[in-house]
Amino acid sequence: MLNPPSPKQHALEMVTLEELVPADHLLRKIAQHIDFEFIRPATQHLYCADNGRPAIDPVTLFKMLFIGYLFGVRSERQLMREIQVNVAYRW
Repeated sequence: MLNPPSPKQHALEMVTLEELVPADHLLRKIAQHIDFEFIRPATQHLYCADNGRPAIDPVTLFKMLFIGYLFGVRSERQLMREIQVNVAYRW
């Protein structure tokens, strides 16, 4: 006889993003070949260090837009929703 699922979790399971993203995922391959750190010095003059709200890191912002381009996400709002739920994008 089939037992109903238990509503309570009995044990913790530790999982990292590294374990959840497959080794052959496209974003892993890109990360192996491209170092995006060149963006930070190239955009440093555009950011104020002591005025206004803290900005999104330019490397992170570029990677987000790059993911949108690669996977055909045309809307930035939709891209934000996709990044919230897709583990590989968050990696």
